Amino acid sequence: MATRTRMNVYFDPELLQQVEMLALRRNVSKSAIVEASVASFLSGDAADRLEAAMTRRLDRLGRQMDGLDEDLAVLGETLSLFVQFWLTITPPISDTGQSSARAKGVERFEGFIQTLGKRLATGDRFLKELSRDVDSLGDSPAQRPSDPDSDRP
Repeated sequence: MATRTRMNVYFDPELLQQVEMLALRRNVSKSAIVEASVASFLSGDAADRLEAAMTRRLDRLGRQMDGLDEDLAVLGETLSLFVQFWLTITPPISDTGQSSARAKGVERFEGFIQTLGKRLATGDRFLKELSRDVDSLGDSPAQRPSDPDSDRP
């Protein structure tokens, strides 16, 4: 039998209670729990676990960045299409009408800023609405493109 050396240690009462609960659940001694914990702490396992946790976090951040990249691409395309459409349909303004057009533009821009502020405050986002609209189109059989290999009409 391996020799053991006795060691007296002090624990926070809450930590000791957790050790006691784990010992009861696993049906092992408190000494075995503490010994396994110290051995794990002293071995390289802690570094491996930390690296694995860091890898999981980095993977999650990478997926989030991919989502942000896609959202940014959608916003860029949306803005470019809007500007192209606006430039196509907006007639030139005569010199006499420019001051009234400028005043109307300031009024509309202030309304736009107020609406934007309200949407940002409530959490309503264009991309969320867009994804809901696209999802609802995908759920409707009438809206799905027909698949020649499918048994469905």
